[in-house]
Formats: sequence, structure tokens, C-alpha cells
Amino acid sequence: MANTQGPQGNYDPAGSTQMFRAFVDEAPQGRQQAATSSGPRVGLIVGVVAAIVVVAAVAWLALM
Repeated sequence: MANTQGPQGNYDPAGSTQMFRAFVDEAPQGRQQAATSSGPRVGLIVGVVAAIVVVAAVAWLALM
């Protein structure tokens, strides 16, 4: 049986807090992990490519 009283002992007649906690606990983790694992990787690749372009441009200007 679920505990329907909060930490202060306040009864939630609608049960919205318990339903929200159950919803958050049952959220699918696969979709969130896929989004977070591809995000930093793409940002890292773009950052490295941008750094290479900047270094190449500076070297090209220095040699001219």
C-alpha cells in the first residue's frame, strides 16, 4: 500500500504528488540517454573542426 502522506503529514486528496512521482520514476531512459550521448559528441566534433579551420586560417595569413 502506498504512503499517501507527505513528509509534513499533509494528505494529498487528489493524489497528484504521488501520480507525478510515479510518472517521473517510470519515464523511459533510453530516449534521454540517446539524446544526451549524441549531443556532446556532435558539439565536440564541430568544435575541433572549427579550431582546425581557425589555426589553418591564421597559418595561411602568417605565410602570405
